Amino acid sequence: MKGRQVVLGRHWGEEAAALMVDGRLEDLLFDLSALTPLPPGAICRAVVDRLVKGQGGVFVRLPDGERGFLRDAKGLSEGQALIVQVTGVPEDGKAIPVTQRVIFRGQTALATPGAPGVNVSRRIRDEARRTRLAELGQAALSQAGDPPMLGLVMRSAAAGADEAEIAEEAAGLAALAAEVMADAAGRPELLVDADLPWRAAWTDWADPPPDSIDQGDDSFEAHGVAAAIDALLDEELDLPGGGFAVIEATRALVAVDVNTGRDMTPAAALKANIALARDLPRQLRLRGLGGQVVIDFAPSPKRERGTIEQVLRAAFKAEGTETVLIGWTAMGLFELNRKRDRVPLAAVAAAAGTD
Repeated sequence: MKGRQVVLGRHWGEEAAALMVDGRLEDLLFDLSALTPLPPGAICRAVVDRLVKGQGGVFVRLPDGERGFLRDAKGLSEGQALIVQVTGVPEDGKAIPVTQRVIFRGQTALATPGAPGVNVSRRIRDEARRTRLAELGQAALSQAGDPPMLGLVMRSAAAGADEAEIAEEAAGLAALAAEVMADAAGRPELLVDADLPWRAAWTDWADPPPDSIDQGDDSFEAHGVAAAIDALLDEELDLPGGGFAVIEATRALVAVDVNTGRDMTPAAALKANIALARDLPRQLRLRGLGGQVVIDFAPSPKRERGTIEQVLRAAFKAEGTETVLIGWTAMGLFELNRKRDRVPLAAVAAAAGTD
């Protein structure tokens, strides 16, 4: 099916959502409450525990005895209470990553504490519509009492949305943001929980608006999502032309090994390497993998490394997750580092009792 499609269904007995683009699975959302007490997106009151000299950050105490790590420690002192938002999942034995750049997400608008004013998505080019959306945003802030240092972003999904719905959502986001950000004093506490998958799909994938939305208990099977998830749990990934790659997550890193299969010609190697490079961002995103990633490309002449790296950089450029492409090692491997912002798909499957 052509276009951008949101599929709301159930998988492994739990609520889940999938984003399909031109019939290919592009993103997944699962209920992570059984795996982590503070999923990405949760907004909490935290208390500064101790500064970490040399790392430019600070450890904070979070609800339920959890520990977080905030990278920007400028102006903070031990014992200080502050509002933070969970930005990722912790590595084994490490703190939960959090940020003070809190965002309250809606389908047509975002509330942005610390970034005052009303901004309209650049994707909306009709000047009359831009002006009207800015007016709706300003009215929402006024309705909330014009909280200082609070702003709104009118998303591209607002371009064709009903004005009454936009006004209601924007006003609700502004009021919630003002209330939460004013509640910084006190012990660690969960103030706004992360959205469940169906709700998160409406906000995370609303920009740009999907072409269609399908919901039902069997929708994952009907649209091929269930089969795609099963394939993602397999370490082996088929590539065009008979090649394949093995994506293996270890405790220390993610190892990716590219193979040409039976065809050992240089042309086959380049084809397999480029295919893997183009699909790697999607594979890491859907498999929930991050941290250090080491790629052992199929043997090819050194002169082709520039082409492969160019394809990699173009593929990761469109990724929303912070990724640093480090480059080639002396042994001919390629290294990159991707922020851990998701629970590994294998861990979600294991928690559901699925092998």
